[in-house]
Amino acid sequence: MQIGVVGLGRMGGNIVRRLMDNGHACVAHDVSPEATVALAADGATPADSLAALVSALAAPRAVWVMLPEGEITANAIRELGELLSPGDVVIDGGNSFYKDDVRRAKELAERGVIYLDVGTSGGVWGRERGYCLMIGGDAEAVRRLDPIFATLAPGRGEVEPAPGREGRDPRVEQGYMHCGPAGAGHFVKMVHNGIEYGLMQAYAEGFDILRGKGSHELPEDRRFDIDVADVAELWRRGSVVSSWLLDLTATALAADPTLDGFEGRVADSGEGRWTIEAAIEQATPADVLAAALFARFRSRVDHPFSDRLLSAMRFQFGGHKEPPPGGEARKTRT
Repeated sequence: MQIGVVGLGRMGGNIVRRLMDNGHACVAHDVSPEATVALAADGATPADSLAALVSALAAPRAVWVMLPEGEITANAIRELGELLSPGDVVIDGGNSFYKDDVRRAKELAERGVIYLDVGTSGGVWGRERGYCLMIGGDAEAVRRLDPIFATLAPGRGEVEPAPGREGRDPRVEQGYMHCGPAGAGHFVKMVHNGIEYGLMQAYAEGFDILRGKGSHELPEDRRFDIDVADVAELWRRGSVVSSWLLDLTATALAADPTLDGFEGRVADSGEGRWTIEAAIEQATPADVLAAALFARFRSRVDHPFSDRLLSAMRFQFGGHKEPPPGGEARKTRT
């Protein structure tokens, strides 16, 4: 299939490459001419503007927007809505707020343009591993674009379906899911990221406890000099706490057991806050997820080993760099 992609950063560029690796034709645009030229060298059709991108696509068009949440995404979707024709599809693959998706879908529908929100998990490893996709929007448009989603998803691999799944949507077993109407995809991804906060915090605190057992502030007969990098590697094999996050933790600790390369200021990218807001709206207890979010706030003042490990994990899976002092605050959406 042919698709346009707007935003060629860490994830957008690899989305284009994974699609082209599997025979899809991509028209690529980024505000950075260098990023566009780099994708053109890999086989994409370059476009120096959104108008040029739309012109290069055959109807019915599909445009995947992979930009940071906020005004830059809102402006791109608004402009695309004016350029596209009835029956065309805009896909927001970033981490937008699900209530914004509901509004945008209604606004674009007035022009006959279809809007899909696609929560995309896979980080900088997505080209190789594939992306877990959580899709919201019109079911027929999702079916039409199935070749795109099937290519980006990781596929079944060696993960056997859970017992009792007979008769359920087989796409889920391939790593992508139509979650419901507009907003549902990003809502599922929002909760996914809230859970991610909790998992990362649990690993970080656990390894901090292991490391602290070697402190010289403890009596010698109560001290254990435990190699935390080796523990992380051990737990990857047969442990009930094994996961991809633990794989990345082991990689980070093997490279830098003291994590001196990280200061420990841990950003929150918005989804954690929105998850807690949703929990409050629904009166759903979320003690662990809330505590993990507040721990990130604390990390901007105090930087223990656990926070350096959180920073290391974020860098491993997403290439996220630590925010500068005073640069972490985000607006709360309403």
